[in-house]
Amino acid sequence: MSAAGSDASAAAARKPLFKFSLAEWSLHRALFGGKLDNLDFPRTAKVDYGINAVEYVNQFFKDKASDTKYLAELKRRAKDQGVENRLIMIDDEGPLAASDGAKRTQAVENHYRWVEAARSLGCFAIRVNAHGDGSREQRMNQAADGLHRLSEFGAKHKISVIVENHGGLSSDGQWLSAVMQKVNLPNCGTLPDFGNFESYDRYQGVAELMPFAKAVSAKSHDFDDAGNEIHTDYRRMLKIVSDAGYHSFLGIEYEGDKLSEPEGIRATKRLIEKVMAEMG
Repeated sequence: MSAAGSDASAAAARKPLFKFSLAEWSLHRALFGGKLDNLDFPRTAKVDYGINAVEYVNQFFKDKASDTKYLAELKRRAKDQGVENRLIMIDDEGPLAASDGAKRTQAVENHYRWVEAARSLGCFAIRVNAHGDGSREQRMNQAADGLHRLSEFGAKHKISVIVENHGGLSSDGQWLSAVMQKVNLPNCGTLPDFGNFESYDRYQGVAELMPFAKAVSAKSHDFDDAGNEIHTDYRRMLKIVSDAGYHSFLGIEYEGDKLSEPEGIRATKRLIEKVMAEMG
């Protein structure tokens, strides 16, 4: 092998299995408490945690979706720090799987401004919820309809629409993967979250959602003395993610209350780094 080939092989060997992004919800107490401003989130991710990509939550700038000056300032601050704006997590904009057609259409249209905001920020996606009412099959068809229409709008802006397992039927891996098959659009996918499966087996759920995954949320709550998350076997979970061929961003999302938010974020990052080193 030539020296150049050897250097290339060494570089490939050093490339990590996953990259880090920081989910803004990890700092929700600081944000809701006024100790951190949404505009300062990119700098906090970079300076405090050494993370170069962020995932926003619309709750922290809910009245700014159409504020072009605000969005431009947020984008500038991220760029100044060398931080990539990945996505915006959208809540409270209506049920995309509502049985009432008018309510479903309103929910779809409520998300349009966030698609446009994501485009302005340079994100690749918005994360949405697939909540609704009716029977299991009815909600599947309703979710597919709402997501299909929203994804068609997203495609016009080069924005993906990704669904998180986030309670109700969306926390059923078989149901949500079936919804994805019905939507069948390249810019519609999933955001598997290691938690949020309620009574559903989390490892089975992530495995079922990974074929459609465009992002992954590394949820954490509590850690033992060895630094392992006590609710999720990260070694098992990251193997599922890696075996699915996913090697992009893991969004750190600490939701516990025993550690402070900064300590929880760092503990999650250390654990992932440790497992990645073990996996080679």
